[in-house]
Amino acid sequence: MMQKSFKDVLKHRRSYYSITNQSPISDEEIERIINFAVTHVPSAFNSQSTRVVLLLGENHKKLWEIVKDAIRKIVTPEAFKNTESKIDNCFESGYGTVLFFEDQYVVQTLQDTFVSYKDNFPGWSLQTSAMHQLAIWSMLEDAGFGASLQHYNPLIDEEVRRTWELSASWHLIAEMPFGMPVGEPGDKEFKALSERVKVFK
Repeated sequence: MMQKSFKDVLKHRRSYYSITNQSPISDEEIERIINFAVTHVPSAFNSQSTRVVLLLGENHKKLWEIVKDAIRKIVTPEAFKNTESKIDNCFESGYGTVLFFEDQYVVQTLQDTFVSYKDNFPGWSLQTSAMHQLAIWSMLEDAGFGASLQHYNPLIDEEVRRTWELSASWHLIAEMPFGMPVGEPGDKEFKALSERVKVFK
């Protein structure tokens, strides 16, 4: 499925904010990327707690209209102009959006079943979500898309669940708009590895 090596994919995965509503692959191929990640990305206790919603076409646009409606209610008109422009040109302008959820029913069941690990399961749930995010982000970019990761939750949670009739136990974690990149990402700075990695032999 990947065109580049895994190392190259990780190296070149970036946040793209200039995207269009074009796609280098079919919708079926996008679905295969999602299904592959959801099938094979690991989770603590094999919980498989991650839930993913793929929004394409009008459903993709609807999400970002929900975001704008939610933000419009809590910021000044002047502040909203900048936010609206960013959403219109960086997110809604794309081809689709991937929504990442964690099923709290699964998390709660594990907490009730394995009481000694109870406090760990919420954190482990977020870890598996993060792995799904990285896997899907990387495969989308490898397919020719540009993507970014956004967090308008919990502001939009209730309306998202209502609009797409999702279970109340699905907790929204992040939103990933993607499309054909038309601009390069900004420069990325790297902190010294000596401050981030320790090796003991």
